[in-house]
Amino acid sequence: MNSPLNIEKSGAGDPLVLIHGLGSASNAFKPIRPSLDKDFMVVTVDLPGHGKSPYQKGELMDPESLALKILEQLSIESIENFNLAGNSLGGWIAMEMAAIAPERVKSLVGIAPAGLWLNPYHARYPGTALARILAKNTIKLAPTALHFETARRFGFADVSPRWRDFSYELCLDAVIAMASAQGYYPAWDGMLLRRFDREISESIPVTIIFGDSDRTLPESSCQERSLAPRHARWIIFPETGHAPMWDSPLDLIDEIKKTAGVAK
Repeated sequence: MNSPLNIEKSGAGDPLVLIHGLGSASNAFKPIRPSLDKDFMVVTVDLPGHGKSPYQKGELMDPESLALKILEQLSIESIENFNLAGNSLGGWIAMEMAAIAPERVKSLVGIAPAGLWLNPYHARYPGTALARILAKNTIKLAPTALHFETARRFGFADVSPRWRDFSYELCLDAVIAMASAQGYYPAWDGMLLRRFDREISESIPVTIIFGDSDRTLPESSCQERSLAPRHARWIIFPETGHAPMWDSPLDLIDEIKKTAGVAK
């Protein structure tokens, strides 16, 4: 049984669908959404068991199944043709969507996308369990603790070299999203023994963006260019971690607009 996905829309223009990553939620795009609203109808999607989307036990949570589910939900919302951008797992899902339905995708930006590894994971790595456990066990303290730099360093220093610049709201949103993500482990297990290995039509403009300080998906093992579309622009943002929409929002907005063919 599948559960409905929470979809939120804002702005005006061609649709731009944004897909968040594992243990996150659509509000991860808050730093860039207001600017993107000026050029696009921004459509955010909460994955099953993330944000405001429920999770049904047994629901298929591999990237291809999630791509198909989002495509179906967008059709229900009468969004047939759209630009597309996704972060981490959301980037992998976005690439699957472009491969499955090239006639619907107008442009694609992979924001530190998962799945570009030669050797797929065979088991969850320890840090994934730790992040979820910590978020669940500290959620009641988070609204107070995150006012202090020590707590923000503990939660975000591994994610970003610019964590000191993060707002209180951004940090609290991220902790709440992780703590409440019932779909976290099912989505993680859906990535096991898999990688992105499809072709994406050259008719779709593609940009792949990674940060130079991405510890979550490091260059040494998780940024295999041969698995990306051959025609993709590959960009490295300086002083940027695994969430470029937090670290380099203006640069990311420019690249999304450039890929979609929207004039500055």
